[in-house]
Amino acid sequence: MAAARGLGKGLDTMIPNKIGGDVAKADNSRKPEIDKDVVYVKIGKVEPNREQPRKNFDEDALLELSESLKQYGVLQPLLVQDKKDYYEIIAGERRWRAAKLAGLKEIPVIIKKLTDQEIVEISLIENIQRENLNPIEEALAYKRLLKEFNLKQDEVAERVSKSRTAVTNSMRLLKLDERVQQMVIDELITTGHARTLLAIPDNEKQYALAQQIFDEKLSVRETEKLIKKMQNPKAEVSKNQEDTSMAVFYEDMEQKLKNIMGTKVSISHKDNKKGKIEIEYYSNDELERIVELFQTIHQTE
Repeated sequence: MAAARGLGKGLDTMIPNKIGGDVAKADNSRKPEIDKDVVYVKIGKVEPNREQPRKNFDEDALLELSESLKQYGVLQPLLVQDKKDYYEIIAGERRWRAAKLAGLKEIPVIIKKLTDQEIVEISLIENIQRENLNPIEEALAYKRLLKEFNLKQDEVAERVSKSRTAVTNSMRLLKLDERVQQMVIDELITTGHARTLLAIPDNEKQYALAQQIFDEKLSVRETEKLIKKMQNPKAEVSKNQEDTSMAVFYEDMEQKLKNIMGTKVSISHKDNKKGKIEIEYYSNDELERIVELFQTIHQTE
């Protein structure tokens, strides 16, 4: 649909950043009036869109905004559509909630006539631009655009000014166990952790590991290593067995050298089969004895 293209770049043209100060402060005793595209309506006649992407609102942030609105009023109008009996919010639900907390009787709105798809896109774009959506809400919004309006991922990416890869990675989070998704929403684990957990198909194991990440404060890299061990336990056992075998070998070599030298010998080895041999001596006489021993071995050869 041509009308919806470029909404990600043109949203600000639909919602003015501010309105005049004399209009911004709501006069609760007067009737709604028009100031260019801005109309004042009773706050009770405005309702949120139940299908809007954002479901969670920071209560402390709302209270802070409401205090500002008490002093200055709503400086940025809401974008709404006329539903005959009420006005449905397209963009600006946070301001509407804060205005109610502030006790405002009227709020400025811009009334638009848009399709359902445009409404979803604008709601999504506004929240993305303001970083208001949590990762799961954003993923659900992308999914709705794909399923409900039969868009392709590259079309969704174009609408919201994101890369196709970003949209794809976002939607992959919806494959997580619902309990893990809630942990992402609650910020108990990061999206980086969440993406690594996608490698675990079993929901119970996935959730158990998510809890372990939170309890032990594991980094993403530590989580990746842990998952690798879970996925290939035989290789880990084999490596441990190899390490044990090599340890026995080096202990045996140390003991043989000790018997030859008649003093303590230490072998420090590396993974590439290289290392060094340390021979201890406790006097100059003992050092001379060890040197003579090497000379004798050399002469014998």
